Amino acid sequence: MNTLWASLVWGSVGMGFAIYGKKQDSMIPLCGGLVMIACSYFIESAMVMSVVSVVLIALIVFLCHRGIGE
Repeated sequence: MNTLWASLVWGSVGMGFAIYGKKQDSMIPLCGGLVMIACSYFIESAMVMSVVSVVLIALIVFLCHRGIGE
């Protein structure tokens, strides 16, 4: 049950990043969002999925803040 909720939450966050990256023509949020969506499909543990997703979000924000990938 926890895996289902984690998959829903992190997949939705990934979809938000992907839509934002598409509309802004920025590859970092687009690719990061797609990777986050894929992680929600392939990782079966809610804890591991959450850790991977938080690391991906931190990486996306860090790279966008540095201006890489625009």
